[in-house]
Amino acid sequence: MTTTRRDFMITATMAGAAAATSRSSAQEEPGVEKPEKATRQASRRYRPDVRFGLGGVAIGNGFRVTPDDDAEQALAAAWEAGVRYFDTSPWYGLGLSERRFGHFLDDQKREDFVLSTKIGRILVPDRDFKHGMWKGDLGFNYRYDYTAEGARRSVEDSLQRLGLSSIDIVFIHDLSSDNQDMKEKWTEFFDIAAKGAMPELSRMRDEGLIKGWGFGVNTAEPILKALEVSDPDIFLAATQYSLMKHEDALEKLFPACEEHGASIVVGAPLNAGFLAGLDRYDYSGTIPAGFKEKRGEMKRIAGKHDVDLRTAALQFTAAPPVVAATIPGARDAAQARENAESMKAVIPAAFWAELKEQKLIAANAPVPA
Repeated sequence: MTTTRRDFMITATMAGAAAATSRSSAQEEPGVEKPEKATRQASRRYRPDVRFGLGGVAIGNGFRVTPDDDAEQALAAAWEAGVRYFDTSPWYGLGLSERRFGHFLDDQKREDFVLSTKIGRILVPDRDFKHGMWKGDLGFNYRYDYTAEGARRSVEDSLQRLGLSSIDIVFIHDLSSDNQDMKEKWTEFFDIAAKGAMPELSRMRDEGLIKGWGFGVNTAEPILKALEVSDPDIFLAATQYSLMKHEDALEKLFPACEEHGASIVVGAPLNAGFLAGLDRYDYSGTIPAGFKEKRGEMKRIAGKHDVDLRTAALQFTAAPPVVAATIPGARDAAQARENAESMKAVIPAAFWAELKEQKLIAANAPVPA
């Protein structure tokens, strides 16, 4: 049976309990000074002790089909290069990304890697469903569910696809105004999650089924709202902090997270390939006015300092103290190796200084040492 779009926008019972307050121990970055309150809060929140990971959009046939062998080789190359944080979602390839991650990680010791996935969409069988983001014959459709029961079911479904008995981080996914299924109605879904998914994820954290939770969204407002009403640990902020656009995150998002002792995972650090040279920006594909010219000027300055712009873009997103990790995607082994090598490259301070002098990045933007 085909699920209709109306079925996706489900009406859920707003029921839940107050969020619990206990925490797993967080990994603190040495040498980073924080206000006493934030330091005390951070000590109770889970923060992965890795700085670099692999995002799972391309592994889930994002934008174009990724053959099984290419996906497996990308994961293997990332592992061989030292990557130990892997981020996926039921949404990525409608289950395909999780299945591929699980197949690869089955050969690794569970304590040797960090894994995050997401909740918010329940997958339902549908051989005929197609979606513009995900390519290939995937065999599933989806419906939204941010209730406590939906969150629990989504985590359990993910565990089965992954072949794992626990998940490190769970992000509440795409509960945001830029989600074309929701738009201005995202606040209605947020209210459901506040009484359902959020306290349920806190319970799962207390049970040891997960270590931490937060939101995985492309806009700051849901993150700021979640900090007001609940007790999250960590957020996946996608498309919000990159060389191209970062002022709002520096001024609003990062200080709010620091105040609450929460950390950030940066998603789409290359703006879905734009900073790697593709003429595609973020997930919508529309390139904002003036961004090609800005990229071109950055590339000119990078060449002057013998710097690879993609490498600079990745290191830039990992520099702020509030950032736990940055997670670019990779479609094949070569991309996975290139991304990992980029994090080891030495970039001259003069490059960053010139970007600031030319007002191409914010004067207060942290840069790699």
